[in-house]
Amino acid sequence: MLAQPAFGHRLRALRLERGLSQAALAAGGLSTGYLSRLESGARPPTARVVEHLAERLGVPVSAFDAAHEPQSLAQVLASVTSAEETGDPGEALADALRADDRVNPALTWQAMWLLARIRGGQGHHDEELELLHELVALSDSLGSPELRARSRTELSRCVQALGDNTRARDYAHEAYSLSPDLSVADRAGALQALVSAEAEAGRLAEARAHADELCEVTEQAGGTLFIKALWASATVRIRQGDYLGAQEALERALLGLDSRGDLQLWMRLRLAAASLYLQITPPLTDRAAARLDEVGPVLDLVGTDLHQQQLLTLRAHLAFEEGRIEQARELVERIGEAGELLLSFRDRIRFQALRSQLLILDGQVEEGNTALRTLATQAQEALNVELAAEIWKILATTLYSKA
Repeated sequence: MLAQPAFGHRLRALRLERGLSQAALAAGGLSTGYLSRLESGARPPTARVVEHLAERLGVPVSAFDAAHEPQSLAQVLASVTSAEETGDPGEALADALRADDRVNPALTWQAMWLLARIRGGQGHHDEELELLHELVALSDSLGSPELRARSRTELSRCVQALGDNTRARDYAHEAYSLSPDLSVADRAGALQALVSAEAEAGRLAEARAHADELCEVTEQAGGTLFIKALWASATVRIRQGDYLGAQEALERALLGLDSRGDLQLWMRLRLAAASLYLQITPPLTDRAAARLDEVGPVLDLVGTDLHQQQLLTLRAHLAFEEGRIEQARELVERIGEAGELLLSFRDRIRFQALRSQLLILDGQVEEGNTALRTLATQAQEALNVELAAEIWKILATTLYSKA
């Protein structure tokens, strides 16, 4: 029989072949958590468990033998894209890509694209970055304008999440320059990345112009493209202090999207709306709370670890703004106990600033002061002037309240 982690990879492949979720396979004898640990290679299987899994999968126990022929990249890709997956299909794809002979570049591109999206959605941006660099090179060799624009758009979003706004703008501009002759969706994607990178870099006039262009390009198409355009416009308007315009764009986006249409976007938009409401001066805490209460139960069912971290950090910010300091402190501690922070650069800086504020309120003034200065410097080094100014303002306000 295969040893771990090979057993786990084989088990995952068999499950995906049959279109089963982890919950469906685990039902009737195993917990989903235990099955997940088996698939990741963290737990060795017992003979009884192997027999149970073989029966559930409808295969002989010999299907787990080392001599079994591994699946091709095409087989794994077909299994992953057709399964109603609730676990993590990334490992199966990563294994297949490592064994891929690259004889079909278009198929390799598709698998890398899917894996990069999975890793990005999980908050593992370093792994996503490596894949996207390969995708850009592969897109160039394939000579497809669509693939060249899409890979650069995603690369822009990834490096921005890692805090590199200069390169994010460069990649987005490259995608934008390729997009005029492409579809509305490709042009909108490039514009969204460009607006976000320019806004993060403090180039708000350029970001506003491109956000207006994005809304104009997508309004006729409607649907999720226009919803995302309104979201981008609201973000820029808040950075410019146009709070009324930002609220109008946000509410229009929220009302225009039904959870039955795109559940992932529905969740992301409500998390983003709560965050933006808390960044308005003064913060609209009632509206932020309503959005978090709305999205919380859904995230408990289908949210990723990244979604849960975003929700907890926003609840911590909300508690702090409402003066519930002890609850804010408890939420911050829960996030710290979870281990790796999966948040984007901006969200990570703002969360660490909140933690520093709590240190100062707890009497650890020097430690909190030093941490805030470090965070402001990091934001400045990332050329995010607006975020740096926000941290300096937090420092001044917190120290004044302690005086």
